[in-house]
Amino acid sequence: MVVGNSGSGKSTLARVLAARLGCGAVELDGIYWQPNWTPLIRDAFRTRVTDLVAAEAWVVDGNHSTVADLVLARADTFVWLDLPRLLAMARITRRTLVRMVTKRPLWNGNTESFRNLFSWDPERNMLRWAWTRHPIIRARNEALLADPANAHLRPVRLRSRADVRQFLSTLPPPPD
Repeated sequence: MVVGNSGSGKSTLARVLAARLGCGAVELDGIYWQPNWTPLIRDAFRTRVTDLVAAEAWVVDGNHSTVADLVLARADTFVWLDLPRLLAMARITRRTLVRMVTKRPLWNGNTESFRNLFSWDPERNMLRWAWTRHPIIRARNEALLADPANAHLRPVRLRSRADVRQFLSTLPPPPD
């Protein structure tokens, strides 16, 4: 399970981990966000995630509390990208602007819009979302790690790019 604030590199790290471990990577946002930024109905989301984590091996990335219990129950490692807020903000700003300019589709054909940059609503403005969610995600992840129900998890808290490089150096190389 890979968690962290928007812009921390969850999806990128999850893909690298999945390649190194020889399993599939699951991006929760790709399941949750349906066409036209419509959220998947809660029960359907939980069913899809339940089916995915029933597999023998996987890497899931995302912070969706709706399905966290399902993922946590089956995960063996909790990788938390806890990068400094300003670094995450620099990354998400660059990523969001590139996506807006290129109109690169995200999940299910959704794209990011320049119009949303001018919204004060964090549900529409990805930069505002990342800024306001950073302390919330940090507090939630600290609570998850402190919860005795999650004692089976190997915690990996990565606070810098150097920590990520060091962590990756402990893993086997990708299979040929």
